[in-house]
Order: sequence, then C-alpha cells, then structure tokens
Amino acid sequence: MRSLWVLAVLSLSLYAAEVVQVGDKFKDSGKCKACHSHIVQQWDNSWHAKSHYGNDEYFQKTIDYVARKDNRKSLNTIKIECATCHNPRISVTSTNAEYEAIASLKLDKDSAATKAINNNGISEGINCVVCHNIDQIHDDLPDSKRGINRVSWMKSGTMTGPYADAKSPYHKVEQRDFMDTNPNQLCFVCHANDSSEEGHRFTNMQSEFKSGGKQCVDCHMSPREVGVAATLRDVNGQTHKRLIREHGFKGGHVESMWQGALKVDVRKNARALEVTLVNPQPHALPSGFGSREILIEAQYMSGSKVMKNEVLSLSSHYLSKRGKPTIAHLAVKTTDSVSIAAQGSKTFTLPLQPGADQVVVSVSYRLVNDEVRELLDLKDPIWAKKMVIKKLALKL
Repeated sequence: MRSLWVLAVLSLSLYAAEVVQVGDKFKDSGKCKACHSHIVQQWDNSWHAKSHYGNDEYFQKTIDYVARKDNRKSLNTIKIECATCHNPRISVTSTNAEYEAIASLKLDKDSAATKAINNNGISEGINCVVCHNIDQIHDDLPDSKRGINRVSWMKSGTMTGPYADAKSPYHKVEQRDFMDTNPNQLCFVCHANDSSEEGHRFTNMQSEFKSGGKQCVDCHMSPREVGVAATLRDVNGQTHKRLIREHGFKGGHVESMWQGALKVDVRKNARALEVTLVNPQPHALPSGFGSREILIEAQYMSGSKVMKNEVLSLSSHYLSKRGKPTIAHLAVKTTDSVSIAAQGSKTFTLPLQPGADQVVVSVSYRLVNDEVRELLDLKDPIWAKKMVIKKLALKL
C-alpha cells in the first residue's frame, strides 16, 4: 500500500514541469568541437562552463546554506529553482508540495526531479546549446521571469547565431538579433535581477545599466575581430572569414578585468584623506551578487616605517528576518550598500595619521567579502583574492 501511495504522489508531484528536449547529438560541447574547437576551448575555461552545482564552490555552498536555513524547501527543489539560470536545459523545471512531501521522507530517489538533477546532460552548465538554441526572448514577461522562464527554444538541431548567411552540414542555422545587434537582450535573460527567498530584490543589473555606447559583450567577450566562427572549409579549401568575438566570458574573477576599471583620485584636506572613485563602466561597481567588495586600503608611512593601515570596505550586507547577518538569497533587508553607480562617482574619507609623511593607497576588488566567506565557509583562495584596480602614493 505504501509503495502505491508513493507512486501516486510521484505522478502528481511534477505536473507543472516543462520538459526541454535536446537531441543527444547536441547535448554537450564535445559535439561542437569538430567545427568550433577554438570557441569551445575558450568557453571551456569560462565560468559559464562551471555554472553547475558540482563545479562552483560558491554556488554549491550557497544552495546548501539556503537548504539548511529554509526548511520549507528540499535541497533538490532549490537546485531546480537555481537551474533556471545555472542549468537552463534541465528536464524538470519545477516541483510542488507533493514532491516536497516525498523528499522529506527521502522517497524521491527515483523521481523525475532527482534524475534530472543528476543527469550528465546538464553538467556543463551554460554550454553551447543553452545560448545558441534559443528561438525567442520574451521581454514582455514580468521581470521576475528569468532564465528558462524567459525564453523559448528552437527545435533540437537548429542553432541561432549572428550571421544571416551561415550554413552547416550538421545543423540548421538561423540568425537572431540577440546574437548580433542586440546582445544585451541575451545577457539580461539571466544577468538582470535576483530576489531572495523572502522576496527581497538584492540585485538588478539591468535597471542600473547605462550603455554609453557599450554592450555587455564588448568587455565580457571581446570587440569583434576578423577570424573564423567555424573551421569548415569551402570547395576551394578556404575558411569563411568573419567578425567574431571571443567566448571566454571574462568577469570579476579575471584579474586583468580590474586593472583601471575605476578611476582613482586621492587628495588631502585639512582633516582627512579623500579618495574619489569614478566609475566609467555601464553598470555599478561592485555589482551582481551582494557579497562582492571593493577595498580602499591606506598605508601611512613615516620614511620607510609603516605607521598605520586603514581599510574601508565597499560591499552590501544583508539581514535575515531574525535580524542576523545572512547571505543575499535569504535576506529581508540590504544594509551598507555603497556601490558606485554606472558612470557615477563617490568620495570616501579616511582619517589622517599624525606624523605620517606619505600614504600609499590601494583600491582592489574581491569576489566575496569576509562576512559571506565565513558564513559559507568558502575555501578556494579565489574568493579572498585581492585584484588590484589602482595603487598610488601621495606625499602628506
């Protein structure tokens, strides 16, 4: 009787799921290497390739933390909700109360949700078929609909790209504006906004974006340069030269991205040291998930002797419904949000040190601030690494 009840619940628990069919020929990037090996190699070193739960410590420990703190949802349900952007080709896209019931009894081993989460087909995260198989992006939907819920897909075997004249003997190709003249539309399918489990909106990159003539891909891919998108040769043995972009999707984890990302001016007045940060970028800094941080560090010197170090952290901090520090995904309130707006500036003051004749000011970036690194127990050094934006000295 118990097993009949379990089967009945399983049959009801995923009625809302939308199954996304992708043929075996196109599921993984290995199939794309034959014609696009250089692009696949670039992608393979990107964080898009590491967006899966098993490949990103920050993402994994965030999900685990939410599952421990929020007893309304199972770990698998949270994984599926986050897959909206991290694994958009997952075959199960929602669960419901009936599924939570069997998950709480640990009877979901053979459920569609568990099989979907453990399917090797999603282990590559944001791979080729995620972006290049999108048919339409539905900007008419509420801004709470992101990722898989904001797009509709082509049939398996049809790829979208920026070229109207592209042809391939292995798959159909169709041109789309979001791959060419309007690439921000594709980026903002996921990199737009996010809200906590409590409904608190903690990031909104799309609304803060001020183009100034820049597209997301100009910095996070590359400017267009002459190259080949596919290595297929024509009847004359020639490849088709095109204007292409790199597919490394460089972000905040790439140190070179931060060199000169902000303009820094340091001045002394009668009572304090003034550090002005000017942000020429089209989005706020720091931006994205709120644990990101900019550090202003001032080292006061007397001759060669270090007299004092002052540190100012620019980062958002979050409170839970119990008023305790938490991560953004469980927050009901944001505190201390001190990012520099797109194409804006802010001035910060640091106290002077009596007797100092010189100060060395360093402005740097970290992916995760101390508070969240401790809450999530992050071990990989990348999360604490300081990436220098600007360093300069001033005589006092």
